[in-house]
Amino acid sequence: MDDIVKAALAKWPNVPHCHGWLGLDARGQWYMRDDRCQRSGPFALEPGEAATACKGSLLRHDKLIDFIHRNCAADETGQWFFQNGPQRVYLELEATPFVWRLQPDGRVLAHTGQDAGAVQRCLLDEQGHLYLVTALGLGLVHSNDMGPAADAVERGDWVPEDVLAADLPGAWGFVRSPQRQAGQRPWIEPSPA
Repeated sequence: MDDIVKAALAKWPNVPHCHGWLGLDARGQWYMRDDRCQRSGPFALEPGEAATACKGSLLRHDKLIDFIHRNCAADETGQWFFQNGPQRVYLELEATPFVWRLQPDGRVLAHTGQDAGAVQRCLLDEQGHLYLVTALGLGLVHSNDMGPAADAVERGDWVPEDVLAADLPGAWGFVRSPQRQAGQRPWIEPSPA
């Protein structure tokens, strides 16, 4: 965590937490979600949900993205957040807390640029999404890296285990939507037919 963030926390320790304003998609991209976007729909849909998802505005400012990467962590309940000065901004996750990028030299990097270390397990869900478990935790393999991932499976480096996507948060201790968990649903849900 940046020193400036630690100093702000010490100076203003009781700033209310923020939910729903920042999301990480399945490709490791950050989205800012203003009030209008949040009223339009959740960041990501849950299975069987009839609402329309609304990601928001794609962040493109490299220094802001780097600041977010340096100041992200998970709380004791598995909710990921970005510590923005004295304010904790909980993250909406489309998939997992990490999105893996496979490197030509065989390394696995997180969307944050962190080296993930050795792959401990390989998981395959019912829709064909591939996940890797590393020392950093569970992450989704970026869709652009499925060719090298398939090569690793073919070589026998990784042996995929079948999983259900809905079971991943409970099994790996993360929360996809802290906003939902906090009971905040600013969007209007369609009435059942």
